Amino acid sequence: MRSFEQELAQLERAQLRRRRLTVEAFTAPAQRVGLRIEGRELTDFSSNDYLGLAREPALARAMAECAARAGAGSAASHLVSGHGREHAQLEEALAEFTGRERALLFGSGYAANLAVMSSLAGRGERALLDKLSHASLIDGARLSGAQLQRYRHADAAAARQVLGAAGAPVAVLATDGVFSMDGDLAPLPALAQAAAARGARLIVDDAHGLGVIGPTGRGSLEHFGLDAHAVPVLVGTLGKAFGSYGAFVAGEAALVEFLLQKARSYIYTTALPQPVAAASRVALELVRREGWRRERVRALTARFRARALAAGVPLMDSATPIQPVVLGSAAAVLAVQARLQAAGYLVVAIRPPTVPQGRARLRIALSAAHEEAQVDALVDALAAALAATAAHPQVLA
Repeated sequence: MRSFEQELAQLERAQLRRRRLTVEAFTAPAQRVGLRIEGRELTDFSSNDYLGLAREPALARAMAECAARAGAGSAASHLVSGHGREHAQLEEALAEFTGRERALLFGSGYAANLAVMSSLAGRGERALLDKLSHASLIDGARLSGAQLQRYRHADAAAARQVLGAAGAPVAVLATDGVFSMDGDLAPLPALAQAAAARGARLIVDDAHGLGVIGPTGRGSLEHFGLDAHAVPVLVGTLGKAFGSYGAFVAGEAALVEFLLQKARSYIYTTALPQPVAAASRVALELVRREGWRRERVRALTARFRARALAAGVPLMDSATPIQPVVLGSAAAVLAVQARLQAAGYLVVAIRPPTVPQGRARLRIALSAAHEEAQVDALVDALAAALAATAAHPQVLA
């Protein structure tokens, strides 16, 4: 048996050991992307706060006011005594926003994906996932006992081929709507047709699409013009574009009731605190009302891409606020991350196993809270860091 110390040393040698950065403070409210880490003021280009709502005062007020009424915690699961009025109102609002009959709240996106995958597929069936699907979808499929199969990333023809292959029936076809590490969109119309033709339920985890993608922020399904019939199971999170915390599953009433009765990651856990649900409901209203946030993050994304490409920065083909810069090796991305941090920017290096071997990258995320000058300065710092790293290959050895 290898010791923990040996395992950690191996990660260290491979430059894959992860370290947490402790945020000591946030800067003034007027500068909503600034934070202090280890005494250094940094501009954050790594968070998923796409619409700049995480530090929106209206959310904090809603949370504080609800906490004064309902307390800080729910103290029980939803099926005991933890389901409150704020939960019920938020579920109703999310169902209406997504065009579904019902929605069911979860404590995290991970728990929501475990719920749908483990409840909707089972032994004697197959579960089919995109090769780059989120870890929680993969883990949920494994937990279900179904045979897990994966198709080439964003390749609907490959998915169709697997669906039609001989073997156990495919119970679910699951995919991210927007892929969190590449920033591209799944080919949802073709996947919906393929799933329907073979009687499989299509599950879309739109964690990085809802709030941002589509004319009214209703995500990748709105972008492609797909309804609840085409995509019967929709998973969304509240901790990204909505600036709060938690997640939900939305679909027909019978589906939601089935999950409420069967999903272990819903039944056997404490309910999300009501103050968090209150903040999420305010965030949802802001997403509806303030379309300028989506317009701004789209404009900043286009600005970043134009300037980065002109500066020779190697970008992937992503039109979303997720802008990966793939450098290949863990050493390379760590070196560039360190140079950017020294220049005042937090851009976290993403390494295996989060991404495939040889595909380590910087994951740059744009927010409506960024200023044009900050985006321009980041591009300059990024180009300089890439050039400096390339000029010192010994650092990467």
